[in-house]
Amino acid sequence: MERQLLIVFAIMISLFISTSAAGEFNFEANLHRRSPDETLCNQLIKPAGYSCTEHTVQTKDGYLVALQRLSSRNKDLGGQRGPPVLLQHGLFMAGDAWFLGSPEQSLGFILADEGFDVWVGNVRGTFWSHGHISLSEKDKEFWDWSWEELALFDLAEMIHYVHSVTSYKVFVVGHSQGTIMSLAALIQPNVVEMVEAAALLCPISYLDHLTAPLVLRMVALHLDQMVLAMGIHQLNFRSKILIDLLDSICDGHIECADLLTSITGKNCCFNSSSVDFFFEFEPHPSSAKNLRHLFQMIRKGTFSHYDYGMFKNLELYGQLNPPAFDLGLIPKTLPLWMGYGGHDSLADVTDLERTLKELQGKPELLYLENYGHLDFLLSTQGKEDVYNNMIAFFRSLGKSSSS
Repeated sequence: MERQLLIVFAIMISLFISTSAAGEFNFEANLHRRSPDETLCNQLIKPAGYSCTEHTVQTKDGYLVALQRLSSRNKDLGGQRGPPVLLQHGLFMAGDAWFLGSPEQSLGFILADEGFDVWVGNVRGTFWSHGHISLSEKDKEFWDWSWEELALFDLAEMIHYVHSVTSYKVFVVGHSQGTIMSLAALIQPNVVEMVEAAALLCPISYLDHLTAPLVLRMVALHLDQMVLAMGIHQLNFRSKILIDLLDSICDGHIECADLLTSITGKNCCFNSSSVDFFFEFEPHPSSAKNLRHLFQMIRKGTFSHYDYGMFKNLELYGQLNPPAFDLGLIPKTLPLWMGYGGHDSLADVTDLERTLKELQGKPELLYLENYGHLDFLLSTQGKEDVYNNMIAFFRSLGKSSSS
């Protein structure tokens, strides 16, 4: 644990250097700028033999977020498509998270080969998305958001876009932070009316029973407040200085798989080559405010809007504490499916039970005792253990026309 804490402090210091310094310390760390051919379609999806198109959606607050659309290797893009499915990634990830295994192991490919019309979401700030209509990634205002905005702006607009293009209600699939976003979005009547059903992998709304030792230590040390106090707004762990740091850490000093375990819990079912490939694409940037919001949830045991402090809360919300997201507002008629694991240190079973009590409906549940947080994305047996069950749930609902 001491070595891991040293890693955390080194990361914090390196973040400060790479974000604040100038001159010789300016590494052009933001990898957001890519050449036109460096797209998710071209990098991961087309090389596997799938047709893929890129789409850009503008949110109501001006961010330009990317969607990719793919279909089976065995079907012409111009042919009949199945029901639309929107995949929403988790924290420090992007749409590539659904394609980090072989076509037989990765959910994005599996759904396409099963005949679904697959759409892949990428929230603001991630490498595949496209910035803002007026703000630069160098502006602190660009990073003034948490998962709340990701849910109510990014995900809501992506669902609307897919619904409008396909004229069908959308199956939404989320993992980790993608499930927080999904639950918050589905509370909104104008969003849920466009959704056929939701499947949540490692579902999270409450976090106060989280057991990940490294995360709990960071929360206890108030590292989220330290980062904001240092004037850091973007958390970009792929800056050159951070890449060099993590390379040195993982080269004979500490197993990066062990570092993942201290954050996510023990994962049973993926191998070291999967971890290596994972780190080729992850992590993606997020905002310091987002981390702060998540740490607030851990400390307070709430599923609420961002806490700005007493006086600003009064100004924004008309009350001292931020209002909660009321899970009871998700319609009882909305079909829900949830997959969760016994070794998941982030999506704790006790917290999930609280979520289930607050929902009106009764979701279909898949519990895997030996699965950890990342197994639901990277398991070599994911199709057999998880995805076939999810797909059967979708197929039981059929393909509904938009209202």
